[in-house]
Amino acid sequence: MVFLSIFSRYIPASCSHWEHRSAAYSTMSSQDSSVWQQCPLVVGVETSSQSASDGETDCEVITVTIGATVPTGFENTAAEEVQEKIGADATISKDRGRIYFQITTDKLSQVHHLRSVDNLFVVVEEYDNYQFRDSKEETLEDLQKLASKLPWTNALKVWKLNTSLKKKRGPHRRPQGPKGKGRRGRDFRDRGKANNDVVETDTMETVTSEIEKLQLEPQEPTAGQGGGVGEARTPDLENSPLGEQQEVEGQEPGPKVLKFRVTCSRAGDKHSFSSNEAARDFGGAVQDFFQWKADMTKFDIEVLLNIHNVEVVIGIALTEESLHRRNITHFGPTTLRSTLCYGMLRLSKPQASDVILDPMCGTGAIPLEGAIEWQQAFYLAGDNNDMAVSRTVNNICHIQKKRLDKGSTPGLPIDTVQWDLCHLPMRTSSVDIIITDMPFGKRMGSRKKNWDLYPPCLREMARVSRPGSGKAVILTQDKKCFQKAISRMGGLWRKHHTVWVNVGGLHAGVFLLKRTAGIFGQTPEDVREPLEEQPGKEKPAEEREKEVK
Repeated sequence: MVFLSIFSRYIPASCSHWEHRSAAYSTMSSQDSSVWQQCPLVVGVETSSQSASDGETDCEVITVTIGATVPTGFENTAAEEVQEKIGADATISKDRGRIYFQITTDKLSQVHHLRSVDNLFVVVEEYDNYQFRDSKEETLEDLQKLASKLPWTNALKVWKLNTSLKKKRGPHRRPQGPKGKGRRGRDFRDRGKANNDVVETDTMETVTSEIEKLQLEPQEPTAGQGGGVGEARTPDLENSPLGEQQEVEGQEPGPKVLKFRVTCSRAGDKHSFSSNEAARDFGGAVQDFFQWKADMTKFDIEVLLNIHNVEVVIGIALTEESLHRRNITHFGPTTLRSTLCYGMLRLSKPQASDVILDPMCGTGAIPLEGAIEWQQAFYLAGDNNDMAVSRTVNNICHIQKKRLDKGSTPGLPIDTVQWDLCHLPMRTSSVDIIITDMPFGKRMGSRKKNWDLYPPCLREMARVSRPGSGKAVILTQDKKCFQKAISRMGGLWRKHHTVWVNVGGLHAGVFLLKRTAGIFGQTPEDVREPLEEQPGKEKPAEEREKEVK
C-alpha cells in the first residue's frame, strides 16, 4: 500500500508548504499503520469561594504544593511545560527526578494532562534540613511523633477533590488484588465486571455524597484497636473504592474507614534506618492518628515519605499508576516511557509542517507521542523488524480507537514503514528532524555490532536530513561508540547539547545534533567511509574498539 495517499488526509487545505514535503518520499510499501528545628517550607493556603469547573457545586479553592516525578535529566523540560501550560514556576528538587510547583485547586485537572510527569502527589509538609538523630530508635520515634504534628487538612481536601475528578472523568481502574465478598455477595470489582470490566462514571452529586462519608479526621482509638501498620483494626466488611463502612441495624451508617499504606523512598548513606523501618513506624503513627485500616494492596490512599539525605517530603499520591502508561498497549523488549519520549521531542522543538523521522521506532513510542502532542507535523516510523512494525501499527490503532471513543478525530499524522535503516527509501535532504532510540547493546544487539551499525546509520541520517537546518535527537547508552562515530563525521553533524538520563537503571545520553550545511556526497567523510567499507580494507570491530580504549 502506498502511504502517500494516507498522508494527504492530514494536510490542511491552506497549507501549501506541505506540497514540497510530499516529494521527500519514494514509493514505500508497509503495513497499516523536640527536634523540630527543621525549618519547614510552609505550604501557602489561600481560600475563596469559587464555582466548580462543571458549574454544579461551589467548592473552596486553596493553594497547595504539587510534587511530580519526572524522567531523570528532564527536570528542566518538565518545569518549562508546567510554566507553559499551568503558569506556575516549578522548583527542581535536590533529589533528581522531582519537581515542585504551587497551584490552586481549580487547576488540579490540568495537572493530570502534563505530558512530562510520571507520578503526582500533593505535599503535606516539606523539610529542607531535617535533623535526624544519631540512633535509629530516636529517629524512628521522631518520625512517629511527626505524624500527629503534620498539617494534613489541605492535602486531604486535594485528595478528595482529585478522587471526585477521576470518577467524573470516566472509567476508573482499581488496583488488582484478591476478590473479597461483602453482604451482597460481590465487591466493587465484581460490579465492574458485570459491565465489561469498567466502573461507570458517577455523577458529581453521587461522588460528592460518597466522599463526604469518608473518615478523614483524626479519631480516638477504641477498645481493642491499636498496634502496628499491618494489624487489622476493623471487621472485614464490604469493599468500596473509598474505604469501608459498618452498618448497624436501626442506625445511620457511620463514616467509611479508609484503607491506606505508606511508601518510603530513601536516598543517602548517612541514615541509621532502612526504608522499610521508616515506613513501618511512620505508618503505624498515621494509623493511630486517623484510625485508618492498613492494606498494602487494595489501599484507597497512599501516603508518601520521601527522604533524600536531609530533605524530607511527606505527601499523598494523586496518581494510581504512572502517567507514562498512556500510549502503548503492545510492548517490545526496549519500549521507552512516553514521558521520556516527550522530553526528547520537546528538545527538538517541532514546528508546523516538519517531517519527523524515527528510523528505529520499535513500538512507535516516540512518533506516537509526537503525533498526539504536535499534530501539525508529520511523523514517519520505521524499523527493519517486522514484529516491531506490527507493534507500532497496533499501538497506532489503539490510540485511534481511543480518540474515536472520546469523540475526537481518530486520524493521526503518522505512517509506518518496514525498511533497512542504513538504506532508507527517502529522498536526500527531505527530513527536518530525526528522533530515535539507538540500540544500547544490552537487551538488543551487542556492543560489538554497534561499532558496525552506528557509522553507516548516522551517515544515512545525515543524507536524508536537511543541510543547515536538520536536527537529530538520539538516545544511546553506548556513548563511546556513538562519540567515536560522530567524531568521524565532523563535516555532517555537530553535537549541540547533551542530556544525561537514567533509563531502566542505565546511565544514557540524549544527544542533540545539528546538521551542518555540508552537502552530502561532497564532504571528506563521504569519500573516506566508502573506501573503508571495501572488502579487506576495513578493520575488524574488535581492533577499532581497542584503538578507542
